[in-house]
Formats: sequence, C-alpha cells, structure tokens
Amino acid sequence: MAEVKQRRKANLSDKSTEDQGKTAPMLRTTGDEKSSWRDPRTASSLLSLIACLGLTWCLFQQSAQLAEVEEKYYLLKQEAAKFQDTENKINLISEKCEKTLSLMEQLEDLHIIAQMKHLQEEVNTMQIWSSKLSQEEEERQQNLTSLFRAVTKYEEIITSVTNNFSVKIAAVKTDIRRISGLEADVSSLVENLHTLEDKVDKAEKTTIKSIGTLLTNSIDRTTILRSSASENARQIEHIKTKSSELNSELNKQLNKLLDLESDRAKVLTTVAFANDLKPKVHNLKMDLAHLEPMLDELTLRIGRLLGDLMERQKEISFLNKKLFNLTSAQSDVKTMSDELSEISDLK
Repeated sequence: MAEVKQRRKANLSDKSTEDQGKTAPMLRTTGDEKSSWRDPRTASSLLSLIACLGLTWCLFQQSAQLAEVEEKYYLLKQEAAKFQDTENKINLISEKCEKTLSLMEQLEDLHIIAQMKHLQEEVNTMQIWSSKLSQEEEERQQNLTSLFRAVTKYEEIITSVTNNFSVKIAAVKTDIRRISGLEADVSSLVENLHTLEDKVDKAEKTTIKSIGTLLTNSIDRTTILRSSASENARQIEHIKTKSSELNSELNKQLNKLLDLESDRAKVLTTVAFANDLKPKVHNLKMDLAHLEPMLDELTLRIGRLLGDLMERQKEISFLNKKLFNLTSAQSDVKTMSDELSEISDLK
C-alpha cells in the first residue's frame, strides 16, 4: 500500500509539473488573448467553486459510506460476539462428545458388551442343557415306570407261582393223608387176615395189586411233585436273583436321580443367577438406547453448527472483501483529495 501511495504521489507530482508547464503557456496565451478572456479571476473563482462543490459532494458520499461502514462494523462486532458464543457452545459440545467417547472407550475396555454376549450364550446353553435334562428326566421316569410295571408283573408271576406251589403242596398233603389212610386199612386188614384167611387169599392178591398200583402212582406223583418243587425253587431263586438285580438297578437309578436332582439344583441356581442378571442387562440396553439418540442429536447439532460456521465464514470473507474495497476506495479518495489539494495549492 505504501509503495502504491508513493507511486501515486510521484505520478501526481509529474502531472502537476506538466500542468504547470501547460498553465504557463496558457497564461501566456491568456495574456496574449485578453480579448477572449476579459476577467480570468472570475473564471478561476468559478473553477474553484466547482472544485469545492465536487469536493463537498465527494466528502458527503464518503461520510455516507463511512456511516454504512460503521454500521457494518457494529454488525460485524455483534456477529463476532455471536460467533464467539457459538464457538464456546461448540467447545462445550466437543468436550461432551469427548467425554462420551471416553465413556464408550471405557465400556469397550471393560468388555461389558462381550461379557453380556458371553452370558447370553451361556444362558442359552444352560437353557438347552436344562431342556435336555428335563427330556432325560422324562425318559428316565418312563424307564422307571416301565421297570415298576415289570416288577409288578414279576411280583404277580411270583404270587401265581407261590399259589400254584401251595395248591400242589395241599394236593401232596391230601395224597399223603390218603396213603396214611390206606396204611391204616392195610393194618386192619392184616389184623383181620387170621379170621378171614380163606376170603383174604383172593382179596390179598387184588389188594396187593391195587396197593402196588396206588404206591407206584403215589411214588410217581411224589417224584413229579418233587421235580415241580425243585423247578419252583429254581424259579424262585431265579426270581430272587432278578429281584436283587432289579433292586441294584433301582439303587443305581435312585443314585442317578439324586445326581440329577443335584444337577437340577445347580441349574436352578444358574437360572436364578441369569434371571437376576436379566434386569441389569435390560437396564444397560436401555441406557445404551438412551445414549444413541443423544449422540445422534449431538451429531446433528454439530453438523448444523458447522454449517452455520461455514455460512458465517463466508459472510465474514464477504465483509472482509467489502472492507478491503472500502479501504481501497478510502485510499483512492485520499489520493484524490491530496491531488485536489495539490491542484488548489498550485492554483
């Protein structure tokens, strides 16, 4: 700017010398031509008046422009204050965003989300395991019911066998009684043999034959009864062994049921723990859900503020251009005023 002013002053000095060189011959011509310019003082006074009017008009315009510039300067001050307020707000919002980001980083460092996912997976696995355990319990209960039914069937078979054995024993007892009765008859017949020898010879043969047949039949029946008794005893022993095996299996099943009950208690404790964790998880999800709209609002506000800042920057750049143009116009006006003052001084 200083170099431009110096150049303009040099140009003005050159122009003033040229004007002086021109005015000198003009004055000479005016001196020579007094007939055309009768009163040069009036002409110079008129020129000076015209120059003064032009200067006053220029000063009036400059004063109006300066008033406009002052108004714009006050507006710029107000906008700068507003811009500072917005900058403070942006700084506060940026601090809040940094705090929220630090909180999110802390949450990520604590691995709460991963732990929650792991807990959910464990809860799902525990639920699947509990469903499998319930199915196994149902299957085992069905097996126990089938075992109880088999045991009842075996008991019914044992009772039927014992009843048959008791019936057979009663039949053997009746046969033995019959045999004892026959022996008594034989003794009575032997006692009466002396008296009835003649009659008994024939009767002895018949009776001996009948007794032999009866004895053979009774022996056969006793052997059959003994074999059936031994078979029944074997069946009873087999049933006893099976009953002992069933009792051992029942004990094993009872032990398994006790283990299942203990596992069920553990599962119930884990399920209760999971149920206790569910409200905490829900609260964390709700807090995260509340934070998400706040973050969205903050991002929208930051975007709006950035848009406003860009617009304000554009306005400030436009006003700076206007100020630069005004300063250049003021410098031009000053140069013009200096030139006019120099011209007036020269005159």
